[in-house]
Order: sequence, then C-alpha cells, then structure tokens
Amino acid sequence: MKKLVILLVLLAAAGTAAWLIYRKTPSGPEDKAVLYGNVDLRQVDLAFLISERIDSVLVDEGDTVVPGQKLATLETVRLRQAADEARQIAEAARQNYLRVKNGPRAEEIAQARANVQAAEATLNNAGMRSKRLEALAETKSISRQEADDAVASRQVAAANLDVARKQLELLLAGSREEDVAQALAQYNQAKASLTIREQNLKDAVLYAPGNGVVRNRILEKGDMASPQKPVYNISLNHTKWVRAYLTESQLGKVKPGFSATVRNDSFPDTGFKGTVGFISSVAEFTPKNVETPDLRTALVYEVRIIVDDPDNRLRLGAPATVTIPLDQNAGTQPPEQPRP
Repeated sequence: MKKLVILLVLLAAAGTAAWLIYRKTPSGPEDKAVLYGNVDLRQVDLAFLISERIDSVLVDEGDTVVPGQKLATLETVRLRQAADEARQIAEAARQNYLRVKNGPRAEEIAQARANVQAAEATLNNAGMRSKRLEALAETKSISRQEADDAVASRQVAAANLDVARKQLELLLAGSREEDVAQALAQYNQAKASLTIREQNLKDAVLYAPGNGVVRNRILEKGDMASPQKPVYNISLNHTKWVRAYLTESQLGKVKPGFSATVRNDSFPDTGFKGTVGFISSVAEFTPKNVETPDLRTALVYEVRIIVDDPDNRLRLGAPATVTIPLDQNAGTQPPEQPRP
C-alpha cells in the first residue's frame, strides 16, 4: 500500500511537470519581441568658456529653455577694459602700417631737397674760403693751421652734402617691402588680439544650445566660473529614446530600422511610435535598473518633466515597455537628429 502511494505521488509530479512545460512551450513561432527599459535622452553640462565671476543666473531647476535663450552672465568690467585696450593697440598698429605703406610725405621730400641745397651752398662757401686761405698761407700772410682748418671745413661740408643726398634718395625710394610686411603683420596681430578680447566679451553670456529642461543649477551669482565648472546641467529634448535590452534569442530577429511601439505605465492606453536605431555588438549582464512590470511599483521618480514627445508626457528614467513586431523588413534607419 505504501509503495502504491509513493508511485501515485511520483506520477502526479511527472504529470504536473509535463503540463507546465507544455504551457510554457509556444504553439507557434514568436511574432513579436517585448522589451523592458527606461526613457533616456541627451544631457549637456553648460559652462562658460572664460574664467570670471558670475553676475547673474537667470533660470532655475525645472525651467524649460529654448535655443538661444540667455541663461547666465559674467561680470564684464575687466573684459571691457581688456577689449578697449586691444582696440587702441590695433588702431595704433593700423596707423603705423598706413604710414609705412604710404611712404614719406611730399613735405618730407621737399625738406630733404632743401637740406641738400643748403649742404651744397655750405660746401661751395667752404671751398672758396679754403682756396683763399690756401693762397694766403702760400704768401705767409696767415698761419698754415688756419689754411688746414679751412680745408677740413670743406671736407666736413662735402660729407654733410653726401648725407643729405642719401637721405633724399631714401625718401624718394619709399618704404622697403620688408618694412611694409612687418607693419602689416603687427597690425594683423593686433586685430587678432582684439578679436579674442571681443569674443571673450561675447562669451560672458551663456545661452541654451537647444530645447530642454534645466535639471541642475550648479553655480550661483558670485561664484567663480571657469570652463571646468558647469553652471547648468540641461536635458535636451531633440532626441529621446528607450534603453532596453535584447536576449540572445531575440538578437537575430530584431534589426535596425524595425518599427516599434513604446508604452508607459502612466499612459497604458497610449502607444508611442518608435524605431530601432542601434543594436550593440557587445554582450553585457542585464543592468539592475531594468525592472519588469511586477517590480515597477516599487520605483519612485524625481518629477522633472522632459519635453520631447509631442504631448510632453514621457519622463526621463521612466520605465517603458517596447513591443517590436518581428514580421517586418528592416527599414532605413533614420539619422539621429543633429545637436543644436
């Protein structure tokens, strides 16, 4: 009797196991893939390009922003002073370049010609005086020293005439090409420095790169900003996707370009259209933040609404269910929307 009971128990267990296996075995080929993931989108840390003290912070956490919207400003006293200084240096370099390029003025050439004429007159006078004193020295009417001094004066006058003529020739020849090129290079250098100072002044204003929502306001008025210290963390709305995971058996059935339907627990009757865009070529363990419907009720969410879908309903990090029909051909993968 005891053996019979044991036999009946074993038969009942075998039957139950067979029924469970039969219930879990699909009656036909799988026609869709159901994935579980979370809503994700791009984020950007916005920082100033220059180091300066923050003057104003204009938006707060949770605020929506649009492209080109002013978000924060820096103090500009020192930046304006640096730009004014660079502007004066550039103007001085420009005037110097024009002076070298245009060469000597007509008045300078006329002055040089007059100097030559004066030097010629001085030489003629020195020559005549030297001849008279030489004659007097021959008759012993004057000392030899006086005659020698007259000869030396004539030689000095001749040298001065040569100098005056050379100066006139330099003025008539105009500026050297090398001098013009050097003056132009100095002018361009000053202009480049001015452009940098003016750009620094423009960079004293921080603008929104695109449509999005402010997630974190990191710095405040009076803080010292720098390229390494973000002022805001912003979630961009131009691209939103669900991060889900395929099983090994689903990997060969889902292709980029497949259409999909995305559902969220907050809107169970609404199906958001989607497209498979990327399938990783590297396997990994299932992340801990991927939850099945039975575990979603234990999750809590920070209420910071990310605007991307037409009705602004999906939230960053919200769990979602993705249904991908497998009886379709891979379409053309839509290009990712460019960054603003």
